[in-house]
Amino acid sequence: MTTDDGIHLRLTQAAQRLSRRVSRLTFGDPVTHVYNPLSYAWSLHEQYLRMARQSCRVLMLGMNPGPWGMAQTGVPFGEVSMVRDWLMIRGDVRVPRGEHPKRPILGLRCARSEVSGRRLWGLMKDEFEQPERFFQSHFIINYCPLVFMEAGGRNRTPDKLPSAERDKLESICDEHLASVLRCGAWEHVVGVGVFAERCLQRALASMGVTKSGSISCSRILHPSPASPAANQDWAGKARQQLCEAGIWS
Repeated sequence: MTTDDGIHLRLTQAAQRLSRRVSRLTFGDPVTHVYNPLSYAWSLHEQYLRMARQSCRVLMLGMNPGPWGMAQTGVPFGEVSMVRDWLMIRGDVRVPRGEHPKRPILGLRCARSEVSGRRLWGLMKDEFEQPERFFQSHFIINYCPLVFMEAGGRNRTPDKLPSAERDKLESICDEHLASVLRCGAWEHVVGVGVFAERCLQRALASMGVTKSGSISCSRILHPSPASPAANQDWAGKARQQLCEAGIWS
């Protein structure tokens, strides 16, 4: 692992390459609209990447942007008020090409709140109080940077794509995840949900890191309101899982 202080530069270069590569992909029915916030919300995403510190030891991974979170703010799990008022990230986003009429991009002016992002970043705010304390040891990214929507505006997650499309996307995202794992001296990687945990396990295996290796891999419950378990004290359950994994005390 690297030891210099340029982790945010390496993450920035990796994100730019990821954005270029996924932008070349095409997707068919039932997906009709695809957003890439690493493109139209790059200025906000870059501000977020600059918060990474070489002292980070815990990497948390989500699946892909939500329509009211990262799709608006360019920040993983980027619930608007948390991004604007706690992370103190400011700026404008462009209107994506081929905007869905039911899913407008309003950036930090968006009045909708993404529950998953409010829960996840809310837990980090409660635990660390100040974002600087969080970023001294933790960082959060998404596996896939794209938002997929159907004709009616319904969100479609990457695991629901046709196999041929999914395989091409996963190949690119797996390479990016491996590059992120090489960017820092991570000791713990945490999947936010089962899908993300499996992506981490696959990336670690490709790097020759086993369960007994220098990086531990664990999972916390995804904070989505679509999960009944997440709607009953999600923060308490996630905190317990992080303690059981030896990440928090």
